[in-house]
Formats: sequence, C-alpha cells, structure tokens
Amino acid sequence: MSDMRTYKTEINPTEEQKLKIRQTIGTCRFIYNFYLAHNKEVYEKEQRFVSGYDFSKWLNNDFIPNNPDYLWIKSVSSKAVKQSIMNADTAFRRFFKKQTGFPKFKKKGRSNVKAYFPKNSKGDWTIERHRLKIPTLGFVQLKEKGYIPTDSKVMSGTISIQAGRYYVSILVDEDFDQSMGVLPYGIGIDLGIKDFAIISNGDVYKNINKSQKIRRLNKRLKHEQRCLSRKYENKKKRRATDSAKNIEKQILKVQKLHQRLQNARQDYVNQIVSELVKIKPVYITVEDLNVKGMMKNRHLSKAIAQQNFYYFKTKLESKCNIHGIELRTVSRWYPSSKTCSSCGCIKSDLKLSDRVYICPDCGFEIDRDLNAAINLKNAIEYTIAS
Repeated sequence: MSDMRTYKTEINPTEEQKLKIRQTIGTCRFIYNFYLAHNKEVYEKEQRFVSGYDFSKWLNNDFIPNNPDYLWIKSVSSKAVKQSIMNADTAFRRFFKKQTGFPKFKKKGRSNVKAYFPKNSKGDWTIERHRLKIPTLGFVQLKEKGYIPTDSKVMSGTISIQAGRYYVSILVDEDFDQSMGVLPYGIGIDLGIKDFAIISNGDVYKNINKSQKIRRLNKRLKHEQRCLSRKYENKKKRRATDSAKNIEKQILKVQKLHQRLQNARQDYVNQIVSELVKIKPVYITVEDLNVKGMMKNRHLSKAIAQQNFYYFKTKLESKCNIHGIELRTVSRWYPSSKTCSSCGCIKSDLKLSDRVYICPDCGFEIDRDLNAAINLKNAIEYTIAS
C-alpha cells in the first residue's frame, strides 16, 4: 500500500548554504508579511480580498518592475516565495471560515518560518545514506545517517531553523504493509495531568513534567530568562555592558533550553505511542478532549500545555493509520469518569478531588482514571478517526 509520510532530521550545511537558507527564509517571511499588509490595505480602501494568485501576479508583473529596490526578492527560489504567499492565502481562508483567528505577522527570530523546496527535476531530492540533494542548495550533509530510506520518492521538502540548528522536513511517497491488529480486544486511554495516560489494561504512564530532568531544565530556563530580562533592562538604561551581541547570545541560550524541553516531551510521547502500537490491539479509544476550553482555566493552563495532548493524538492517529489499528474518538460529553465500569451506574456527584471511584449502587471500588479508561474501551457510541 502506498501512502505519504514525513521525515524530519537535522542537517549540517556549509556556511555558504547557511547564508542561502537564511536569505530564503528571510525573504519568505517578508513576502508573507507583505501579503498580509497589502490585503489589509486593499480591504480598507476597496472592501475586497486579494487572493494569493492575484497577489503573486501583481508582485512579479507590477510591483517589482516598478520598484528596483526590491529586486533582491528575485535572488531566492521563486517556488519558495510562491509557497509563502499561498500559506498566507490559506491562513486568510481559514480565518474566513472561522477556523482560526486573524493571520499574524511573522516576527524576525520569533516565528518558525520555513523555506519550501519542491522537486523540479529528476536529480532533485536525491537521498543518500549520509547526504541529501536539495534544489538550489546542492548536497547537504545529514547529521543522522541512514534515518531516511534511500529508496524513498520525495515529493517536496522544507528547511527550518530552530535555536541555531538547521532541520529538513521531506514528504515522501512510500509503500508499506498495513498489518492488522493481532489482539482480539481493544484498549481505552484516559489522558490526564496527574499522570499523562492511564490504559484500560492497568498500565500507567507518568507525567514527565514531574521528573527530575524536566524540573532541572525548567529551573535553568527560568534563570536564563531572568538574565535575558536584566540585559534588556540594562539596554534601556543605556549601559554599555550589555551590547546587542550579548543579548543575541542570551536569546539563543533560552531558545536552546526551550527546544531541549520540547524534544524531551515529544520523545516521551513518541515512546508511549510506539509501545501502544506494538501491542497491536484491534482498536484504540481516546476521548475528544476540549483542550481549548481547558486552557481557559488559568490555574491549569500551563500544566495542560506542557502535556502535549494534541501532539499525542496526531502521532497516535498517524501510527494507527500505518499499522491498520482503528482509532476511535468518544464525545467529550461522555461521562467516562462518573460511570461505573462494573454495573454502569452513573455517579453524578463525583468531584474532581475524588481520586477513587466508589459505586453508590454495587459498591465497586477502583481508581478514578482507570475506571474512565475501561469505560472508554467499552464505549458503544464513537467516531472513527482512522
């Protein structure tokens, strides 16, 4: 069976290639912001929306020829520039459909802007064990050798910079065997804050944010953020001790710590998903959590954001699709915690502080989260995600 798959890995470009990548990303960021500003200006004057296609024609046929100071836009890949315009166009259309908020301008050094490189000819995106041929850049060394299969058919790719490191993400068309679940039963997963995930078979995955490693990194991050704040204050007071270069170095330190924390959390999620998929159940049931609504609770918003629930669900859906496991989603209104997994009685007065579920009807006693996981596993009404 053939399907699209994405690989992301770190690359080690030369200084010349780094300069080209930064120029391309900088131009893409400028064009994205220029399109947003142009659309706002046209809408205020003429009450109409300029599509990405129309803006691209106006930019190449009217604006650049009449403004020679902007000829540097032509020095980078035209496909990368066109993709940044279409990304902004998509952001506007999602806003019109009320799926997201109004598109935001991308700030230099603060937004994750990517440079898009399509496959233009047969020789582009050639994969070797230790290097990768990228359009307009040539061969770039890979830091993780052998991660990307050399027989993969690459459709397109993007390059991004995160905390001073360079990454490539490629979309490939691969053939794989979709093996069906081997266990005659399914599993239910209850996600939480006290513990990350509780499985209906009794397995518990702890909250990694309570581990000593993450706590140590968070403590170090707070220290570096305070140092950065002091450097900004000194700059406002015009003290010569904190130059722009020192501030840039401190920003890079903070970015690297943020990335270490993100990598640790995502790696933990990847391990959990891998273990769940290796069980090969017939189906996996999860709850459709209202994360946006949960984030409105100012006491729990930070803890919820650190759990990476969205990343977990996206990764689980992708792996279930590959391995032929049915992923079921139960409505957020389903009383999984309040329902007795033994007799089906609903305990409507159950409080959040009650960590042990005691059934008022049959007297069945069980951990609250494990009870919810079992109920999710046995749920009759659900929607199939994959």
